[in-house]
Amino acid sequence: MSDDLFPVPTITAFLDEHGIGTGPVRASRVGEGHSNLTYWVERDDVTVVLRRGPRPPLPKSTHDMVRETRIQRTLAAHGVPVPQILAVEEDEARIGVPFYVSVWLDGVVITDEVPAHLDDEAGRRTTVEAAVDALVALHAVDVTAPDVAGLGRPEGYLGRQVERFRGLWSVNSQREVAGIHELGDWLAEHLPATQRHAVVHGDFRIGNLMYAADAPARVRAILDWEMATLGDPLADVGYLLATYATPDSVSTPMELTPVTRQPGYPGTDDIAKRYAAATGLDLGDLRWYEVLALWKACIFLEAMHTRWLAGERPGDAFAPTLTDGVPLLAEVALARTRA
Repeated sequence: MSDDLFPVPTITAFLDEHGIGTGPVRASRVGEGHSNLTYWVERDDVTVVLRRGPRPPLPKSTHDMVRETRIQRTLAAHGVPVPQILAVEEDEARIGVPFYVSVWLDGVVITDEVPAHLDDEAGRRTTVEAAVDALVALHAVDVTAPDVAGLGRPEGYLGRQVERFRGLWSVNSQREVAGIHELGDWLAEHLPATQRHAVVHGDFRIGNLMYAADAPARVRAILDWEMATLGDPLADVGYLLATYATPDSVSTPMELTPVTRQPGYPGTDDIAKRYAAATGLDLGDLRWYEVLALWKACIFLEAMHTRWLAGERPGDAFAPTLTDGVPLLAEVALARTRA
């Protein structure tokens, strides 16, 4: 393939400059890429992954591949399972946006199919348990270590999140969606106290984990670090639970791994109990964090929808679904505030 998103001659020259393989470049998209785009790239003697932002123009302070690279390199030094970064291009002039290249890992990402080696009672249970344990380990990283401390400012994280996203709605949207402002008010009025600080992934869900290609279930890598920072670890727990599909949950645009609706997968209560037992944190305010996750999703998905309306996401099959999908997410979030 070769197009404006993946110009093969330019990518080939970059790989040659960094000594990453020889021979012609063959590439294909990995995943649906609703935000940043990931490509499988093969040459005669190497297979790698290239990750880049979407087609410009980009919203300010989003899709920062250089920052994402720095976060992964920092966390790798602290034992967090992330793909090894091989090279990064900071100059957006090369292909229109910065990008990076990492090693290709042999594993599986679970979305709408259950991997055969995990398709039994033990495999389904341990798939989710391994995800929770990976999150616990991430949140155990020492945020006072000098290199980690430079990744963000954890004090006041929750308040800043609420205020920042309240301001983004008018920037991201050209319409009114029932409940968006009410949700922002509710979150501000019920702001919980942060119990401790941690590395927050920001998009932690089953579909952003790569599992080993054989049993038992174990996480080989945590993917997609675009929104990572330092803050309240329960933000990740709330996000995981709010986007986790169960037999009785409403299907929303954030349900990206629907297989967990099937029999044998743990429920959200099981996930919360396992995390609480491992960390000792009080999850009494967990509903607030779930609402935060759904409300933020409304706002960043609305940005995709608006860009699609403006013709900036041509060929995007996901963005049109957000015409109804964002209002549905807001409705689900409002229902949780009233539960």
